[in-house]
Amino acid sequence: MLNMYYERSYSNHIINLSHFYPVITLCGARQSGKTTLLRNTFPGHGYVSLDLPSTAEMAENNPEEFFRAHKPPLIIDEIQYAPGLFRYLKQLVDRDRHLMGQVILTGSQKFNLMKEVSDSLAGRAVILDLENLSWQEIRRNQEFPFSRETLEKLMVRGQFPELWRMPEMPAPSFYHSYLATYLERDVRQILNVTSLRDFERFIRALAPRSGQILNKSDLARDVGVSVKAINDWISVLQASNQIVLLEPWYRNITRRLVKSPKVYFCDTGLLCFLLGITLENLTASPFKGQVWESLVFAELRKLNHVAANPVSFWFYRDQTTREVDFVWERGGGLSLAECKWKEKPGADDITTIMALDEELTRSQGPGWSGRHFLISNSANSYSMNDKVDAVNLDSLPDLLEG
Repeated sequence: MLNMYYERSYSNHIINLSHFYPVITLCGARQSGKTTLLRNTFPGHGYVSLDLPSTAEMAENNPEEFFRAHKPPLIIDEIQYAPGLFRYLKQLVDRDRHLMGQVILTGSQKFNLMKEVSDSLAGRAVILDLENLSWQEIRRNQEFPFSRETLEKLMVRGQFPELWRMPEMPAPSFYHSYLATYLERDVRQILNVTSLRDFERFIRALAPRSGQILNKSDLARDVGVSVKAINDWISVLQASNQIVLLEPWYRNITRRLVKSPKVYFCDTGLLCFLLGITLENLTASPFKGQVWESLVFAELRKLNHVAANPVSFWFYRDQTTREVDFVWERGGGLSLAECKWKEKPGADDITTIMALDEELTRSQGPGWSGRHFLISNSANSYSMNDKVDAVNLDSLPDLLEG
């Protein structure tokens, strides 16, 4: 069990892109499985990690010597520790622009890598995001029957590969170590935070807001820092793939929509750790609905990353606080989806979806409003009416197929 490798859906996607780009850059949170995925997907490539300061120094200050010691095809891990290597990579790639997939980079600081690739490797590299294990990936590799208890375990334990490779590992110990390492390494490198204690208080204050509209002024007041600091710290969490922001859907349909994004933690295990949620107290927690919504959105993103025709996700909320969790457009139609931590959702749970569907049809014409979904913890999927299907995690791949 200790050596179990979880086959990733991203593997074929990366292989395909390696035929068209000289450089592949794979971003993702620490311990999301980037290195394991790449070393299993490209066994013929050499491997070097810049985690070792002496190796990073060579790559940064003497790239020619670095590449003499580590010849392509090559996987370079933690590229953020040697940003100067990007300039030399451009020269290396341009010697033979038709040689594809020769250098594969990984990093846990997305925005910095995006800037370096844009500045030095434009047109030569593709940037990809890897999130933690998906529901489908876990179930492909071990017996994991569908049940409410299974979903509760999934939410509380989270989906970091190491926690599923080593099922005996206590999740709280993992997350305590993970948070400490994250603060000391990523936060200190990305941003000169004067007080890591303040930053940790900020993360813990943000956790109860997962799945909610981000109010930076309220957050700044709760943490006791400026709104500018909150803006900077939100960017740090985004850059290190700990949170994502979901923007509101804009369409002129009689009501002005809110303009602030919603915030979601990428992994519900870390979220539950920050909220003090365990398997024993999840049922009674006032945050269980937000944790479920965060899990569903993570699963939708993971499926969308490898989709042949990916969509863009938004949320809907108007001035009367009517809200629909997720919105996406496919084939000229708009689909709406609500998340409910219920085994038997009823008509009351789709009131907002039906009202918005009627407005869409009236304002945009028949056909603009597509098929809609209520995503619950029900063991079975079924039609609630001629417009809305009740679905579970097993059905999510079908939602994005159009």
